[in-house]
Amino acid sequence: MEMRNLSQRLLDQSKRAKVLPQLILVISMTLDTQAEETKIPRSYERFEILAAGGEKDSRDPSWKPGEGIPMEVSGMEWVGDKLAVCIRKGEIWMLENPLSTDRNKINFKLFASGLHEPLGLLKDGKDLLVAQRGEVTRLRDSNNNGEADAYLTECDGWNVSGNYHAYAYGPARDGNGNLWVSLNLGMGKLANNHIGWRGWAGTIGKDGSFQPKALGMRSPSGMGANLKGDLFFSDQQGTWIPATPIYHLRPGVFYGNQESLASLKSPEAPFEMKVIPEPNQDYGEALTSSERFVPPAVWLPYNKMGRSATDVKVIDQDGKFGPFDGQFLIGEFTNSAVNRVFLEEVDGQYQGACFPFLNHFPAAVLRLQFAPDGSLFVGMSNRGWSSLGNRSYGLQRISFNQKTPFVIKEMKAQPEGFELIFTEPLHPDSLTPESLKVSSFTYQYSSRYGGDEINPARHKISGIKTSKGGRSVRFKVENLRTNYVFELTTQGLRSKLGQRLKHPQVWYTLNRIPGD
Repeated sequence: MEMRNLSQRLLDQSKRAKVLPQLILVISMTLDTQAEETKIPRSYERFEILAAGGEKDSRDPSWKPGEGIPMEVSGMEWVGDKLAVCIRKGEIWMLENPLSTDRNKINFKLFASGLHEPLGLLKDGKDLLVAQRGEVTRLRDSNNNGEADAYLTECDGWNVSGNYHAYAYGPARDGNGNLWVSLNLGMGKLANNHIGWRGWAGTIGKDGSFQPKALGMRSPSGMGANLKGDLFFSDQQGTWIPATPIYHLRPGVFYGNQESLASLKSPEAPFEMKVIPEPNQDYGEALTSSERFVPPAVWLPYNKMGRSATDVKVIDQDGKFGPFDGQFLIGEFTNSAVNRVFLEEVDGQYQGACFPFLNHFPAAVLRLQFAPDGSLFVGMSNRGWSSLGNRSYGLQRISFNQKTPFVIKEMKAQPEGFELIFTEPLHPDSLTPESLKVSSFTYQYSSRYGGDEINPARHKISGIKTSKGGRSVRFKVENLRTNYVFELTTQGLRSKLGQRLKHPQVWYTLNRIPGD
């Protein structure tokens, strides 16, 4: 089994590359250009472990990988003090000394190979579970030599075809210990979605069978549980999905994509849908047509908050990653970013707000994993698609530097409006009637690829009240309407220390109005 230090591998890779990859371990001093322009203190430092690709763009035809490890990160998990990383070509590598800031001390050791496009890793006892296209595989190191010597089928039972878009993700564990797998729809004329649970999510049965539980997904590439143990997943804008949604994953529900309905004809289908929602109507109206059809907990508006969500990772670091514990980080593929999501429950329905968080990554963000010290590993892979980051793949580690950013931490629904919670006290002189503007929009439920914002409206604001300590602001909003996205734009807000508000826009998905 091969073991070499990272610097030698990266040197090997650069020798054959036509364009020199960016391979130096650095602390980035340009984490956020907006922060530079407005003199907002930087709150997060990044260590770039590696980033490789052409200099022109993420599809640069002049660049080819060299002889080193093509670190197209598709899954990460901790095994003791080592970080297991699976890559798209079908290998799992163990990073030794992954927290080192000296790249010569970071070593990779091959743990497993021969997998079919793995897209998730999960530790289970002493073993690793990995989702590859045709099954979930249990990898076991029986003699503790650092190499998998047993590749055991943990679960299978879904349709596998040669369609490039027919991925499998997971497994992910919910609060009850259930292991979930989600299945991508195929795409194009040879999609082959008519059999085998494509566009479904299900659990792993005790007998290793795939037990379908929910349908209506398109590309559910990330799953993660909140602090209560409720599981959530991201999907991606496309057919039947007008913008990027984050959903609460649970049995017996339909998430909207009708290309997954064919498997309901199977005798093993766990339920039936008596009514299929009619297309070409407002999304809220379509939701009323079937009790199984459920809305996203949060919409991430297209372009404004990215285009293709990936991983879903809860922040549970006891403040070591900033003041956002309990919230989700969402990987963003096309915009090469990480976004933040706050959720609350209203009348049993999850809903909440989305915020920009970190951007300017060198490649598409695919996987997120926290380290024991509270830092965040960000795994990247473009897989031939375009992203704002022009590299093909990469790996970074993000650390909170204890400088709390002045941002809107939470946006909560109120019976007559909203409440904003800030990370720092608000300067009272900076809040005026012109400081807050609110508008709303929804989407059309349609089979077409993506969708525009429709039924836009501006809303009058009144009754602005600041809490005694200055950390929260409540305000009334005229004509609240459910199943709409409310866009809040702030202007001129500053903290008591004079720091400008970072990320002045927020989007709240209002599924329920408290007290209705």
